[in-house]
Amino acid sequence: MDEALREPMDMPEPRFPVKVHRCRHEGKGKVLFPHHWHEHLEFLYFVTGEASLELGSATLRAKEGDLIVVNSNELHAGISHSDHLFYYALIADISLLQSHTLDAAEMKFITPIAQNRLLFGNRITNDETRLSMLTIIQELENRSFGYELAIKSELYRLLALLLRGFVATVLTPDEYDQRMKNVQRFAPIFEYIDKQYQEPITVDQLAGMAGLSRFHFSRLFKELSGKTVTEFVNETRISKADQLLRSSPLTVSEIAVATGFNDIYYFSRLFKKHKKIAPSAVRKH
Repeated sequence: MDEALREPMDMPEPRFPVKVHRCRHEGKGKVLFPHHWHEHLEFLYFVTGEASLELGSATLRAKEGDLIVVNSNELHAGISHSDHLFYYALIADISLLQSHTLDAAEMKFITPIAQNRLLFGNRITNDETRLSMLTIIQELENRSFGYELAIKSELYRLLALLLRGFVATVLTPDEYDQRMKNVQRFAPIFEYIDKQYQEPITVDQLAGMAGLSRFHFSRLFKELSGKTVTEFVNETRISKADQLLRSSPLTVSEIAVATGFNDIYYFSRLFKKHKKIAPSAVRKH
């Protein structure tokens, strides 16, 4: 994928990475968006008018009432075919739905979607799916109390509807069975990290627990969790630190040490990278 065509994706609320754009265009032949790609899932709902869309190697015509899915990392572009065109663009970072606990939903669906191992068909013809997207848009625009919960639950519902009727690429039964065997084999590893996150944890140590070579272990770990061992351990520690910042009387420095970080500056930098807010700001609030 051409890195020059990658679109930076800023979010109004970095800690809740979902946004919607109301897109109005006047004039036939107008470029709606040039060729680009991003890691987020995007949903386009056309209210009025028609457009020609390039999605990967496919080209399709979208018209009033159509819901189009743009998969993560899928190159796409659009041109208007109407004098008056209006559509919604809903963009969501799938990481919002990733849980730190690698449960069945995470392993079977969320991680494969995030890794582009499970892709959806671009044109969605189900009314229930369109209604689900419109519900998310309404929640984003109204922002009533608890809208974050409503949106997150509706995103799960939207993915479930897509999984049941519009999957284009998915693991074969043999691939799925092997994945589940690996899930069972790695369950003690994830449990160990969750309990011993304060202690030094190495790849060699975990590979030995699983009875695998370092290379084989690292490959399977990334395949199952979507992260390297270092990334996963750090995210575990950051998650624990976030809880302590909100619920304990410990200082930021004490929390850094308590969650396995010996360098307070590295802890602060990593925390801000993952949480989009400094640990001192979390404590202040």
